[in-house]
Amino acid sequence: MGEIVLAAKITHVPSIWLSIQPGKHFGIRRPAELALAEVGRRARERGADTFLVADTHWMNSIGFHLNGKERHRATYVSHELPHFIHDLAYDYQGDPELAELIREEIVAGGQKARVHTYEDLGLEYATLVPMYFMNEDSGIRVLPIGCNIYSTVEENRRIGEALLRAVRRSDRKVAFLASGSLSHAFPPNEIAESLLDDVSSEINKNVDQAVLAMWNEGRIAEFLDMLPDYNARCTGEGAMADTAMLFGLLGWRDYTGRGEQLCPYFGSSGTGQVVVDFPVPAMRS
Repeated sequence: MGEIVLAAKITHVPSIWLSIQPGKHFGIRRPAELALAEVGRRARERGADTFLVADTHWMNSIGFHLNGKERHRATYVSHELPHFIHDLAYDYQGDPELAELIREEIVAGGQKARVHTYEDLGLEYATLVPMYFMNEDSGIRVLPIGCNIYSTVEENRRIGEALLRAVRRSDRKVAFLASGSLSHAFPPNEIAESLLDDVSSEINKNVDQAVLAMWNEGRIAEFLDMLPDYNARCTGEGAMADTAMLFGLLGWRDYTGRGEQLCPYFGSSGTGQVVVDFPVPAMRS
């Protein structure tokens, strides 16, 4: 029987990639770089053989989609911010077997899902930036699931539960990554560059900090009660689908773990960012 060996909420902002390039921004995201590398170290230490990534930059409008290619190999340039991320070559083994099990479990739960193997279907930077720091030797399989931008918290809770069922049917040790921001309100274009290291709203910053306190103190049920409003009022990235999947996989309101924050909270182009590792509850047969 397979198992979830790690579950984390992670940042993927392109300024992390900018942080490792020569120039005036070199090192600006060093704490986030180290936190992502630590998640990768923990995944290896726990025997992970697949990274299952809820990718909020692979935004879907109908149903739920998995990139089930045997191998992910290409060179990436960001269509959003090509001056931040370009010429990023990658080569990772995929996990078509687990992708199919996940599709089956999502469908069994009454929702629609597809697995895709199109040659030109590449990876998005919400997967690629974390993988650069976590999976440097490409030794762990990579399986992205997209985030439906019109989905509800309840739908994504059920997707998280389906992910867990599929992993348990497999022989995999899976590290699950909820790759998305906290608040995600971008500033107006005229002032965007001035907020490279800040959050666009004091309200969003305060709500993000309150959310982190809930996670760090194990007040998960309280957080889940506010998640729909948090998503709506703080402009959730990808409908905060990654976060709802994460807690659905962990047990939802029954989850009593405390998140371990691995880097300081930081602002990036108006959005709120962090890396938090959540202890995985023991699986019951």
